[in-house]
Amino acid sequence: MGILHAVYGAGAFAAPLVATQFAQQRMWSFHYLISLGIAFSNTALLIAVFRFKDQDTCLAEIGQAPSNDARESADGSKYKQMFRLRALHLLAFFVLIYIGVEVTLGGWIVTYVKELRGGGPSSGYIASGFFGGLTVGRIGLLWVNQKVGERRAVFLYAIIAVGLELVVWLVPSLIGGGVAISFVGLLLGPIYPIVINHAARVLPPWLLTGCIGWISGFGQAGSAFLPFVTGALASKVGIKGLQPLLVSMMGLMIALWALVPSSPRRKE
Repeated sequence: MGILHAVYGAGAFAAPLVATQFAQQRMWSFHYLISLGIAFSNTALLIAVFRFKDQDTCLAEIGQAPSNDARESADGSKYKQMFRLRALHLLAFFVLIYIGVEVTLGGWIVTYVKELRGGGPSSGYIASGFFGGLTVGRIGLLWVNQKVGERRAVFLYAIIAVGLELVVWLVPSLIGGGVAISFVGLLLGPIYPIVINHAARVLPPWLLTGCIGWISGFGQAGSAFLPFVTGALASKVGIKGLQPLLVSMMGLMIALWALVPSSPRRKE
């Protein structure tokens, strides 16, 4: 899971670098043709891999036949079962805050550095450093996840990330802030794969696909919500409000993770 999500981080790392080059060209709109080509190739790969098979068929091919619970739930509403799960909603809200922090930090940090740290035209590379750290963390910290346990690792990463954000906030250093942001990306990187792994442990297997879809979809709202809040805040108090917002949201992440159950609920 860490390697799979590291590929996402690699794309996010490359995107600012490529976008910077397109922005310097007269025909910058060709960027959309490249994006369209990537989207078509992605669709073709998905079709080639899954060949329009349904979930049960794919699971059967790897030796995971539908469970009795799955058959029993076929007559009832899976949505009702899903939305009765407390763990599902806690994980969804956690991911909403996590993705919001990730996107807000990766997007607004350039403005923050330019306005408050005297960054120049190359400030965009700090965003690439953040996403580069995200990529490396999802692979390079796998051994830490195994050593300390995934649940404890999230607490560890989040607490250290808060400390590094305080450095960015309180220490007026362009280079120091850039390095700290890269390490924040390194620490935030493994959290999302860990959450998905944890969801597979605490949620019913026959509802897992729908639950992960809800967690991911609900979480993506954070990529719109928190940057919007940041923009509204910046219009009132300036970009200096970015770091207090990020620190408070990371603190909320820690609180939400503490509420997420560590094991599946026993059947009545």
